[in-house]
Amino acid sequence: MRKNDYIKHNEQLISSLPAYVNDYYIEKSTIPLSPATLYQYLNEFNRFFNWLIDTGITSANKIADVSLTDLEHLKKQDMELYKSYLLNRSKENSSDKRSTLAHSTVNRSLNALSALFRYLTVESENDDGEPYFYRNVMKKINLVQDSETYQTRANNIKDKLMLGDTDVHYLDFIQSEYSQQITGKRILKMYERDKERDVAINALLLGTGIRVSELTNANFKDLNLTKNTISVRRKGGKWDAVPIASWVIKYIEPYLLIRNQRYMATTNTPALFLTKGTEGPRRISTATVELLVGKYSQAFNSVRITPHKLRHTLASKLYLQTNNERLVATQLGQSSTKATSLYTHIVDTKQRAALDNLHDENND
Repeated sequence: MRKNDYIKHNEQLISSLPAYVNDYYIEKSTIPLSPATLYQYLNEFNRFFNWLIDTGITSANKIADVSLTDLEHLKKQDMELYKSYLLNRSKENSSDKRSTLAHSTVNRSLNALSALFRYLTVESENDDGEPYFYRNVMKKINLVQDSETYQTRANNIKDKLMLGDTDVHYLDFIQSEYSQQITGKRILKMYERDKERDVAINALLLGTGIRVSELTNANFKDLNLTKNTISVRRKGGKWDAVPIASWVIKYIEPYLLIRNQRYMATTNTPALFLTKGTEGPRRISTATVELLVGKYSQAFNSVRITPHKLRHTLASKLYLQTNNERLVATQLGQSSTKATSLYTHIVDTKQRAALDNLHDENND
């Protein structure tokens, strides 16, 4: 969905949720959390409130009537029951009812509730200048331990990364070879119109490791090719000037040369990456970027990937080059190295090379 679609759906959800959730939504919209993130959170709140009603933990008959007092007096046992409910819930739209939610999905639900309770017990303010209530039951609830080891996750991801010179070959493929796979004249015309833009998008993702939402929210003024940086708003609302790998600049510059004329951009068109609309240029959506990355990667090596895998690619190559988890975390805009530990398992090239060399030496 596009940003405006998320906002529309969010407003529909808010209309049936308690007033204090609307307070949360208004405050978090100004940080800002993205409309897509808020959409996910609001759906989780809606699911939780429905569960409270269905189990009789609240006496409310409709979601809007679930009170602050209900939340204040929730017991740890209540929340453990909800966690159990999530763990045993079947995947939506799955024909296999035995297929339960992944632990990471359950943890996203719990994290959403933790964010709401943190707001209600710490960040909110009533007429007396105090939080709505103080008892935060979510502090007593642990996340579910991931059933996959880092090595298992790394093995699942590695085949979808563009290590070595694969990223260069991928960008050159989009520029020069993809058109050979196009059969329809209309599709070829659209490819030729958007080729420079699509190459620049893929290059910027590969050369920075920024999130797809950070890319689509970036404005033209945020790109600084003199310093080789792009300013993005990270999770939590903080601005970050992210270094761009110098080798990808040559893939970005051609788009900047045609941006105004081809997409009818003016000085009043803020977005860096544009698409053509019926009434003028529009900011490209995350869904469009996901589709074009999937399209080109599928044609390139028959493996359809997401923009997030391009982020993993940059992180893995940077770790291989530096052997420094903190540096990788800084590049990705992460506050700790917990997530970057994955890349120590993805990048085992040096270890394998060392083992191969031992074998070669024994044969000398």
